[in-house]
Amino acid sequence: MSNQSAAVEVGSLSKRGTTVSILIIGMMFFIFGFVTWVNAILIPYFKIACELTNFQSYLVTFAFYISYFVMSVPSSYLLKSLGFKRGMMTGFFVMAVGAFTFIPAALTRTYEVFLLGLFLIGIGLAILQTAANPYITVLGPQERAAQRISMMGICNKAAGILAPLLFAAVILKATDTDLFSQLPTMTAGQKSAALDALIRRVIPPYTVMGFVLIGLGLFVRFSPLPEIDTDRETGEVAAANSGKSSIFQFPQAVLGAVAIFLHVGSQVIAIDTIIGYAGSMGIDLLEAKVFPSYTLAATICGYLVGISLIPRFVSQVNTFRFCATLGAFLTLGIVLAGGTVTLLGHRADVSIWFVVGLGLANSLIWAGIWPLALDGLGRFTKLAAALLIMGLSGNAILPLFYGFFADRFGLRSAYWVLLPCYLYLMFYAYYGHKIRRWTLSRAQSFGDGTTARTTPAHENR
Repeated sequence: MSNQSAAVEVGSLSKRGTTVSILIIGMMFFIFGFVTWVNAILIPYFKIACELTNFQSYLVTFAFYISYFVMSVPSSYLLKSLGFKRGMMTGFFVMAVGAFTFIPAALTRTYEVFLLGLFLIGIGLAILQTAANPYITVLGPQERAAQRISMMGICNKAAGILAPLLFAAVILKATDTDLFSQLPTMTAGQKSAALDALIRRVIPPYTVMGFVLIGLGLFVRFSPLPEIDTDRETGEVAAANSGKSSIFQFPQAVLGAVAIFLHVGSQVIAIDTIIGYAGSMGIDLLEAKVFPSYTLAATICGYLVGISLIPRFVSQVNTFRFCATLGAFLTLGIVLAGGTVTLLGHRADVSIWFVVGLGLANSLIWAGIWPLALDGLGRFTKLAAALLIMGLSGNAILPLFYGFFADRFGLRSAYWVLLPCYLYLMFYAYYGHKIRRWTLSRAQSFGDGTTARTTPAHENR
């Protein structure tokens, strides 16, 4: 096929070609972050405009992230057929269709159609994430993969800080506070007209977004971004993978997908629950709204540290181990530590600052998982990437566990749900990524009674 013949090996790329490719993928990660984090403002907006319950409003998150579970594996076959660039273009086009779906949804004020649009946007993102994450992982030396992924993380989180602010500036007006307070006193006809006008404000930004996404798809398709050959295997990798026909024969990938599931779920819990936790300490919403920004700022600081230190001063696997261990200790601090402190102008229980600290702990875990999970997969790389992207459904599921325990045991005690997540991440960082077969085999014995084991290539770096 043409896309396969045009594929190049990573080592053949010039320094300029590699830099240009990283910049293009960085732009894509900014788009990922912008489209994803804008959901934070859509949830309360839809709740008012479509007259929803709390449960119904949180279907925004579910519809968006469940698409990763549905589409990730089909995405790998799409990418295998079309190649990275055409596959990415397809992902942008599907996202554009999802954005345009907001037009009939707004004109009819039909929440289910909005959810369909969000699901389609998620489908497109699943395709793009399945392509972009392994792309940036293999685009250069593997020992610097965490450094490159950290750069992508900064692009993603920077977009996450900007998206809700820009979107709110477009769709919300200074007089909306009065409008919202008057809605309960309006007649049915007045209320319907007011809500129709309110919901139709999403039409201009999502129409513009749709055309921008089409333009980005065409840009990526005809950009100098090279096709990366992830299917070509070295003799050592080919020998190790001989006789393997399923991605489930690679424990490092399967266990890595579980790690992604638990990591992203614990990350969204740290960010999305902190305002409510601050409220339980008597901090009002206007003051509490800044705490997610503190958590995101801590994450960006972690990325910057990773970029500075990896791999010159510390290996990416050791930073992964440190962050997973730090997350476990911070979780214990949240549920066990106590005492009121004043910090950054906020007087609150010290435990909330351990929640903020989880931003630092979470920063380099994603970057640590990917190179370990894809190590030595050769022609199975795209399928493994799809399996890892499926793990993003943890964003939709794990917060529900937190909410379940919060309703029964309190907001603070519910943070116990994070401890098994970080303990598993520690297991994967220290041992799980080294596993190459599901069943224990008899170790090779030598005459002196010692035994030998196979050491993954990255452990020797």
